Amino acid sequence: MKRLLVAGYGDVARRARPALDTRFEVTALSRRNGFDLDRPETLAALGGGEAVLHCAPPPPAGASDARTANLLAALEKGRILPARIVYVSTSGVYGDCGGARVDEDRAPNPQTARARRRLDAERQLALWCTRHSAALVVLRAPGIYAADRLPLERLVAGLPALRPEDDVYTNHIHADDLAAIAVRALEDDAPAGIYNACDDTEMKMGEWLDFVAGRMRIPRPPRIARADAAAHIPEPMLSFMCESRRLSNRRMKERLGIRLRFPTVHDGVPRLMEAA
Repeated sequence: MKRLLVAGYGDVARRARPALDTRFEVTALSRRNGFDLDRPETLAALGGGEAVLHCAPPPPAGASDARTANLLAALEKGRILPARIVYVSTSGVYGDCGGARVDEDRAPNPQTARARRRLDAERQLALWCTRHSAALVVLRAPGIYAADRLPLERLVAGLPALRPEDDVYTNHIHADDLAAIAVRALEDDAPAGIYNACDDTEMKMGEWLDFVAGRMRIPRPPRIARADAAAHIPEPMLSFMCESRRLSNRRMKERLGIRLRFPTVHDGVPRLMEAA
C-alpha cells in the first residue's frame, strides 16, 4: 500500500480519511503526532511517501509560505519522493474580479497578504513538482461550509451586510464535497493542474447570510452602504467583502469527473428549520 503524507490534518482531511484509508497508509503531519511545519527539525525523520495531501494554511504573517518551504525541504531528504501532490489552496488568489465569471486561466491577482502567501505556496509546489517530475493538483477552494461551519457567530452578533447594490458575489463548497474532490485528485489518473473546487451556487454575500439566518430562525443582518462598512465590520471580515467573483467549476467536472453531493448551498445547508 502506498504511503500518503497529510500536511494540515484539519476538518477536510479528517472527512477524507475514511476513503483515504482504503488506498493508502496515511501519516498525518500534525502537532499531536510530533510534526510541526513551523519547526523543520520535527520533519527530519519524515521518510517521504508516494503522495502528499497538503491542507496546511500558510503562516499568519510574512510574504511567503515558510510552512510549504519546510515541507518540501523535508520531502527532498526522504527515502521516497512523492509522485503526486494535492494542495488545497484558495480562490482568494484571483483577487477582486468585479463579479466576473472566473475560470482557471485567469491570472492570479491576490490582494490580501494571506492570499499572496497562498499563491507563493502554489508556486513553490509547482517548481518542486516540475523539478522532480511529480504531478501537482491545486484545488482553489472558496468558502467552506458544513453544519458546524456556518456564519452563526457573525449573525448572532448582528454584524451588517452590504446593501444589494454594493454587495459582492461569494462562492461556496461543502466540506464533504471538498474532501471528496481531494480524494479524487489523489488518484493516479486524475489530470494534474489547477481546479476551482466550488459548487454551482451563484449568490451574493448578503443573500448567503440571509439564507442561513432564515434557516436557523435568527434575525437577518442589517444592510449598509459600502462607504459605512469600515465603521461597523472588523477588518479581517471586511476584506472578504471587497472581492467579488463567480467561479466556474467546469474544468473540475469535466476533467476530474466530479459529481457534487451538494450542488448548491440549498442542498448543503442543514434544514434544521424552515425559513420564517
